[in-house]
Amino acid sequence: MSKALALLGGKPIRTRPFTSWPIFGRPEERGLLRVLRSGKWGKLAGSEVSTFENRFATMHGCRHGVGVVNGTVSLRIALMAAGIRAEDEVIVPCYTFLSTASAVVEANAVPIFADIDLETFNLDPRSVEAVLTPRTKALIPVHFAGQPADMRSLMDIAKKHNLVVIEDAAHAHGASTRNRPAGSLGHVASFSFQSSKNLTCGEGGLLITNDETMAEACRSIHNCGRIPSGAWYEHHVISGNYRLGEFQGAILNCQLERLESQTKTRDRNGQHLASRIAQLPGIHPQKRPPDCTRHSYHLFMLRVDGRAFGAPRAAVIKALQAEGVPCSGGYVLSLHHQPLFQKKAFHPFLPIASTKQNYAKTRCPNSDLICREQCVWLEQSLLLGSRADMDDIGRAFEKIHENREGLNAWFNNQPM
Repeated sequence: MSKALALLGGKPIRTRPFTSWPIFGRPEERGLLRVLRSGKWGKLAGSEVSTFENRFATMHGCRHGVGVVNGTVSLRIALMAAGIRAEDEVIVPCYTFLSTASAVVEANAVPIFADIDLETFNLDPRSVEAVLTPRTKALIPVHFAGQPADMRSLMDIAKKHNLVVIEDAAHAHGASTRNRPAGSLGHVASFSFQSSKNLTCGEGGLLITNDETMAEACRSIHNCGRIPSGAWYEHHVISGNYRLGEFQGAILNCQLERLESQTKTRDRNGQHLASRIAQLPGIHPQKRPPDCTRHSYHLFMLRVDGRAFGAPRAAVIKALQAEGVPCSGGYVLSLHHQPLFQKKAFHPFLPIASTKQNYAKTRCPNSDLICREQCVWLEQSLLLGSRADMDDIGRAFEKIHENREGLNAWFNNQPM
C-alpha cells in the first residue's frame, strides 16, 4: 500500500474500474427482438409484462403484481387505491427520494415528515408516533439502501391507528426480514426499475399486494379506469394509462434471472465490507438489525463521524474518489428542507391543505445530521465484484485514516 494519499500525489489503491451497470447480454437482445418481431409492443396485446408481474410478485411473497411506467406513479396509484382522500395526512421519512413525498402531494394528500433512526437510516417508529394526528391515514416506510425498515413496529402502529401501510421498496428487490420478502410486509408495496436500481429496464415500476381488492383497484387505476367485467370504452374511476410496455417487460424477465445471484453477491460483499471498515474510529456502516435476513444493498451506506475519524466527511469523499473508489455524500438536504416544501409549491394540488402545513417547523435532526456532514454512499454495482474488490475499498478507508492528519490539513487549506 502506498503511504501517501492519491489526493496528495501518492499512488491510488484502485486503478481498475469496478463492475459496470447495467449488466446485460444475449438474453436481453433475444427478448427485445422477440417483442419487436411479434408486433405486440403494448401490455394489452403481449405477454411479457403479465409474465413478469406474476414472477416478481411470487418471488416477493405476493399473489398480485401490476406493472406501471415508474416507481413514482406506483406510489400514487397505491395511495389512490387505498382510498386516500384530499387533505388526509400520510407519514413519510424525511430521508428519501423526492417521489416518496411528491406522490402524496399528487394524490391530493398531505405528506408529514418523520425522522430516521441514526444507525439504520430507516424510519424511526418513535418519530412516527410523535407526528400522528387524527388526520393520519397512511404510512410509507422506505426500505432505504435495501435494508427493510422496522416493519414489525410500524405495522403495530398502523394496526393501532387503522393506517394503510405502503412499502416504498424501490431499493429492496430481493431483500427480506425474518425470511419474509420486502413487499409482502405491508398492505401494498411499490418497486422501481429505474436505471440505477438493482433490477432495471431503464424506467418502470410495479405494485405488489396480497389484498385482492387493493390489486383490483390498482389494475383499474393503471389501465384508464377499466374493470375486467366492463367494455373497452367503459371507465369507472379517474385514472390514466400507466401501463408498463412489452419491451420493458422483456428486459425485466431477463434481468430477473440474474437477480437472485446478484442479490446474494451484494449481501455477502456488503457484510464483509461493513465488518472491515467498522473497525475504524468514526466509521459507522448502516446498522443491520438481527431481523434482517437479506439486505439487497442498493446502496452501501455509512456515516463518517469527522471528529472521531480525524477528518470531515467531505475530505474523506475526495480522498476515496482519488483512491479509485466512486462515492458521494448522497442527499444534501432532508426532504422537508427542499424548496418545493418550504415554498409549498404544490399548485394545482392541495389548494387548501398546502396553506395549513408549515414545513419550516418540521424537525428531523438525525436526517439533517447525515445530510449535512456524515453520510457516504457507494452504489450497488461496486458490490457485484469480488472479495478482493471489497478489500480494495477497505484498504482505501484504512489508508485515508492512516493519513488523516495530512488530509485534514489539505482540506482546511482549500478555498471555501
